[in-house]
Amino acid sequence: MSKTILLDKRPEGKPTKSDFKFVNETTPEVNSGEILLKTHYISVDPYLRGRMRDVKSYIPPFELQKPIVSGIIAEVMESKNKDFSKGDFVSGTLAWKEQQVSNGDGLIKVDAERAPLSAYLGILGMTGLTAYLGLTEIGKPKKGETLLVSGAAGAVGSVVGQIGKILGLRVVGIAGSDEKVTLLKSDFGFDDAINYNTTDNMAKAIAEKCPDGVDVYFDNVGGDISDAVFYNINKKARLVICGAISVYNETELPKSISVQPFLIKNSALMQGFIIFDYVDKYPEAMKQLGQWLGEGKLTYKETIVEGFEATPQAFIDLFDGKNKGKMVVKV
Repeated sequence: MSKTILLDKRPEGKPTKSDFKFVNETTPEVNSGEILLKTHYISVDPYLRGRMRDVKSYIPPFELQKPIVSGIIAEVMESKNKDFSKGDFVSGTLAWKEQQVSNGDGLIKVDAERAPLSAYLGILGMTGLTAYLGLTEIGKPKKGETLLVSGAAGAVGSVVGQIGKILGLRVVGIAGSDEKVTLLKSDFGFDDAINYNTTDNMAKAIAEKCPDGVDVYFDNVGGDISDAVFYNINKKARLVICGAISVYNETELPKSISVQPFLIKNSALMQGFIIFDYVDKYPEAMKQLGQWLGEGKLTYKETIVEGFEATPQAFIDLFDGKNKGKMVVKV
């Protein structure tokens, strides 16, 4: 038997474990052209919250009573597909199942000897691609500029800051605890950081930590924190909108300041993106990330939660900031 996690009902506000349902299924049979996969690692990501709403978006919503899907690292246990062999490890968007059958479409082989398997869900996977391509394609950083990153101790933010340092920027991060502030400076090389939970006036704090203003803002959180950034952006600033975790669980449309005056008077660019916008640039980005990782210029943190049954709670914990770096479930 193999366990599967379904979306049982659509969350109201912050998700709870009762929104998910575990079911047992018989191990599927493998037909010609197919492979049997055993899940080793599951990626839990904030964007999955948006897919739990029955609304139009850039990607279809999850269906009720159907499995959740996300990035997964799996092992080929049986193969009737000429492109895969038993013992291969693959990465792809797969269902939250302990075992499943695939025809191999969309799966990429990964090398367990090159890097830990979980890294292919983070620094060498969608996380690293999002950080690199969002920063370079939209942020267009220039040596000597100031880069401000929100959600800086998270999976994407921690990589964005490191890339900023490699490219010669002054990097300031925003995080939710003194421990994370210390982590940003000691482990990820940020020049400075702000704990938003102990800061009364974020606009003033950003001005103090970014005395030359903000040239590039990489936004992972949205909400009040990002509102405060507008008061500190420079002429021709670039605001890269990657995520808005602070408002994902809101049941009403959040109120915000009017951004147009800030953008107009500073001739600033504010652009949202999804990583699938840059599929053609994946190979170039992966090559560069792999090179930097091999040279020791990039490091990464993971919060690894043990056990398939812990997957829903690991996802929920993202919204309480319980992860340092990438949150991954080890099955």
